Amino acid sequence: MRTGEPLPAVGQVLAALATGLWHWDTATKLVSVDGEAARLLGLPEEPTTLTEAQARSRLHPVDWNEIVSVVGLATAEGTLAEVRVRIMDERGHVVRTVRSRSKPSFDAERRAYVMIGTLQEVTEPSPGTPAGRNAVTGDWRRSREAFLLDAGRALAEARSTAEVLRVAAGLSMPGFSPDGLAVFGVEGDRLTIIGHHGQRPGDEGPFTHMALDTDYPAAEVVRTGRAVYLSSPEQYKSRYPLTWPLAQQFDRRSWAFLPLTVAGRTMGAWMAAFTYPVRFTPDERSVLTTVARMLAQALSRAGTAESERELTDGLQRSMLPTLGPEIPGMNVAARYVPTGGGLQVGGDWYDMIPLPSGRFALVIGDVQGHDVRAAGLMGQLRIALRAYASEGHRPDAVLSRASRFLHGMCSAADDPGDLRFATCLYVEVDPLSGVLDIARAGHPDPAIRMADGTVLTRPTAGGLPLGIDPDADYPTTRLALEPGETMLICTDGLIETGGHDLESGWKRVRAILEQHDGDLEALADSLVQAVHGPSSHHTTGPLADRREDDIAVLLLCRKGPGCGCGSADGNGAATARPPVRRTMLTVAQAEPERIAVARQHLRELLHDWASDDQVDSAVLLLSEMLTNVLVHTDTDALLVAEVTGAGDGRRMRVEVTDVSDDLPHKRRPGELASSGRGLMLIELLAHEWGVDPRGEGKSIWFEIYESAESDESEEDAEVAEDAEAEVA
Repeated sequence: MRTGEPLPAVGQVLAALATGLWHWDTATKLVSVDGEAARLLGLPEEPTTLTEAQARSRLHPVDWNEIVSVVGLATAEGTLAEVRVRIMDERGHVVRTVRSRSKPSFDAERRAYVMIGTLQEVTEPSPGTPAGRNAVTGDWRRSREAFLLDAGRALAEARSTAEVLRVAAGLSMPGFSPDGLAVFGVEGDRLTIIGHHGQRPGDEGPFTHMALDTDYPAAEVVRTGRAVYLSSPEQYKSRYPLTWPLAQQFDRRSWAFLPLTVAGRTMGAWMAAFTYPVRFTPDERSVLTTVARMLAQALSRAGTAESERELTDGLQRSMLPTLGPEIPGMNVAARYVPTGGGLQVGGDWYDMIPLPSGRFALVIGDVQGHDVRAAGLMGQLRIALRAYASEGHRPDAVLSRASRFLHGMCSAADDPGDLRFATCLYVEVDPLSGVLDIARAGHPDPAIRMADGTVLTRPTAGGLPLGIDPDADYPTTRLALEPGETMLICTDGLIETGGHDLESGWKRVRAILEQHDGDLEALADSLVQAVHGPSSHHTTGPLADRREDDIAVLLLCRKGPGCGCGSADGNGAATARPPVRRTMLTVAQAEPERIAVARQHLRELLHDWASDDQVDSAVLLLSEMLTNVLVHTDTDALLVAEVTGAGDGRRMRVEVTDVSDDLPHKRRPGELASSGRGLMLIELLAHEWGVDPRGEGKSIWFEIYESAESDESEEDAEVAEDAEAEVA
């Protein structure tokens, strides 16, 4: 080429150097070659595109496995992938040896390798010469490193014995790959077959439960802890004549039996069998020994994990109760989902307890922690609660005794600094009347889904978590579950999982309760799936490993229209009664802040009321009535609010009861008066109102009709606004 002439194309330069160019994309499984590369592969000398299978058919099968291993190592190290490849003809004869050099890259989006490389024919160095020894040693060492890197990673990621065996069956060793594998274990004084590959199902029969003193290679390996290498059938037959007929039927030519050793103890043996002769050089023995060690570690980890899972699954099944027999007029559903801390049972629990009175109790709780100690305390506390309840104690007494019991157990523990507490909610249910007596120890309040889908939390009086104060009191709150209503009680794992706090998590749970119209079991599944995806009644395995906190859920439905669990009369027909939406709340003298809770409850009860002005009026009147009780008496106030009717004919009734005998009087306050407008506001804003004396105390009530037109004048509205500002 003379100076000044244009440079030839890259392909022309490579062709002049007898070097071919190729491109391989594992996503498309296509290999493109230029003319020179095609010639080196034994194809017509012209550019062409081959499938992976077509390209693989031109290469020695052992060399193909080396290419895969070397490419993975080069990608991990960011270096060139270089390997010698033997080219085969259609009859399986080696026609030439080429050197492949490539720069692989990994496409993370497609999860595929992309390689551009060269092929160049090389002359094999004569065996025994320095060049020959260097070439063989260099290629072998690099292939071995790549193989061991991949094998170690794959075995480390295997989670079960079955996965370990699948990984072992897929190992392609550099330069020699077995086509038959078997993993032997030990039970007492006999061999067992843990798994095998390359044989037909049932072929393992003669080798199962073989005595360790049998004249068989695997038995000898387990007895002595030393590997056995058999390079030929003749060597096998002469060394183990008694068991040779068992091995002869598989038509193998070489065998390697290696001990599976963990912490100095031989736990089994690994067999690698070959259909071609293998000399088992020191390098080959080194690879086999390393694989056996990694395989033993992987099997040991998998076996330990499986034993732990079996143990904890059994512990979970024994500690979590099954729901009792069907309750007349009511349905119950429950779910328990453990956290992902390795132990598949934690500190959360639920229980349903038949009581001597014919009633039954629902209990749900959460012991602090997710470790073995939390699980143990949970089991003991659950048994104690069941015992106290079965003795016939009321809810407050059951929790008081349970708190004293837990405090005593923690105080007497080996580690006095490891004090634990537990939250708990105890509900005594009368299935005939639907009355619920609730005692709460630091646990989230229950929620009620009404027949029309309205969902309210039910604030209940409570005390400290169990175990903190042995003398703590736990007041009881009485509620009524109407036909068609469903009560939800749960641990905080259902609410706070997924980065939620109590407020945002409750909104998520509430939306599920409002939208669900199916049966109780479907509702329980929906609540759990919204947090973690599909699950069964008690979930374990990979799904459980992703849990942030234990989840326990109990649902109680009183049969009736709207609950999706059948009618109350048991004959499949809906009970004929007008729909009622009701909430109850106690405001104690020492808890004036609960007036705000009462206002919020009333707004939630009237969430679909047609007139916002009427809702505001009802909230204002409620504030005035509750405030009057707290200011002018020394008693507590009981709020009962309900919505009855359907369509445009609904009616709200709000009633506040106290035990004071002093009846309210309507007054005419002056302009600057700070009080005295209560009854005047009720008269202006309500359609009906009244004061009813009781045997002990009185009840003041008002009613507002949704269909009626409000006749409030502008002056009345201004008075209402001024009074609401005063209350606020």
